Amino acid sequence: MRQFAAVLPLVLVAGIGGTAAIAGPTADVLLSQGKGVLASSVEDNTTTEDKAVDGSTTTRWASVEGVDPQWIQVDLGQPADVHRVKVTWEAAYAKDYRLEISDDGATFTTVKTLTNQNGATDDITGLTGHGRYVRLVGTKRATAYGYSLFELEVYGATDSTGDTQAPTVPTGLTSTAVTSSSIALSWNASTDNVGLAGYDVLRNGVAVAIAPTTSYTDAGLTADTSYSYSVRARDLADNVSAASPPITAQTGAAGAGQFVIAAAGDIAKACSASSTSCIHPKSAKVVDYIKPVNIVTMGDNQYSSGTLSEYQNYYDKTWGKFKSITKPAPGNHESYDSPAFSGYEKYYGTAAKPQGKRYYSWDKGNWHFVALDSNDFVGGSDSAQMAWLKADLAATNKGCIATYSHHPRWNTGARGHDDSLGPLWKVMTDNKVDLVLVGHEHHYERFFPLNNSGQQDPNGTVEIIGGMAGASQRDLGPAKPITAKRLNSYGVLKLTMTDNSFNSQLIGLNNEVLDSSPTYTCRAKP
Repeated sequence: MRQFAAVLPLVLVAGIGGTAAIAGPTADVLLSQGKGVLASSVEDNTTTEDKAVDGSTTTRWASVEGVDPQWIQVDLGQPADVHRVKVTWEAAYAKDYRLEISDDGATFTTVKTLTNQNGATDDITGLTGHGRYVRLVGTKRATAYGYSLFELEVYGATDSTGDTQAPTVPTGLTSTAVTSSSIALSWNASTDNVGLAGYDVLRNGVAVAIAPTTSYTDAGLTADTSYSYSVRARDLADNVSAASPPITAQTGAAGAGQFVIAAAGDIAKACSASSTSCIHPKSAKVVDYIKPVNIVTMGDNQYSSGTLSEYQNYYDKTWGKFKSITKPAPGNHESYDSPAFSGYEKYYGTAAKPQGKRYYSWDKGNWHFVALDSNDFVGGSDSAQMAWLKADLAATNKGCIATYSHHPRWNTGARGHDDSLGPLWKVMTDNKVDLVLVGHEHHYERFFPLNNSGQQDPNGTVEIIGGMAGASQRDLGPAKPITAKRLNSYGVLKLTMTDNSFNSQLIGLNNEVLDSSPTYTCRAKP
């Protein structure tokens, strides 16, 4: 069976992250059912991770076969004292595994290690962990298959149990920066008797986002327009404060030739909006919020093999809404279909090969966009596509250039830099390409402008990895100084282009701006 998601490297240190707690007098309740869940891999489309918390012992999560370690992680939605975990195994059980807990979903503490297990049902009591995220890590399989469980049940008491007191009203709301399409806000923190969950941001009296901190950038706005804002605090028990006094802020005038593009890779899994862990229906709503004139996709648009039926059953029901404005590029998962790319080409029709190949170019304003099939370049092949690319870049008379494809040249994710793509990157830098958009890695990473050697250079090319529109997250590798910003967060790239510049923002699932680049000026072409 094909592996659908890479096994994540595990860097886990006991004694940090989730904190120890003593079980309190509050009665334990089931905290995990129907909550968001992630896994290191899935065996196939019928054994996805959400099946482990759906309350049914007839459905199951299963990892890929024959690989250790594997993990499954549930987000309880808020911090809790965890006292009990019940695991109902299928025949492919873990002989050895551990239970971990985390406050932030990144740094985990081991709360229980189990060895020489015999499957069936493990009801583990007496735990004293505290955190929001609970992870089961299988380290030794009992069979030649993978790990498979019917239900992962987490019991305990949330921090907000019994809380009825609302937070204080936020104060000090102010506008800190504006552009032609965004307004940045900040305010003073509220207080609460238990703990804050975040802040509702209201634009013209209507809630438009939930901000986890005391700042928020409202994007996708109309140029030269006034907006009214207020915020209200929300605590862990969903008690809500009154709204702060409103303020008014106005966006700036639009730049010459300004337009907005949305960009994303690694988009649709075989899941639907009925599953709380299914991301692509949520990221499609972000595209609605951005309101782009066009969408570019950086490959692996539909998992796991990009068949026509997969596209029709999943991608089309969410991102398919924007099909008429989408300019796609394929990834490696599109090549898994038989024959390769057939589902991709049938679904997108002429948009998949508008110039007869899976690589093509198009213009918008003073921008020249190039869609590439990077599968041809992995391994360092010098193909007909390379010759076409050189000729295409030499022929354009546009002042700004962006390319997009699937595989990244520079990458601090699980796979690391791909030196075989060096010749392709050299073509980008030699031709003063301004922006390179890629996916493949399931994280967000924006690099400083880089030269041909991958060194910071103000006259270099900016690469952005945007593979976080729906595929399962992967752990990051060691940070490197060439990275301006990287996040393990879901979202969609918003690119604001003018006749001579561009700015990028990562818009999260709550429509919050998770990262914003400087405004880069397009470079004079050779």
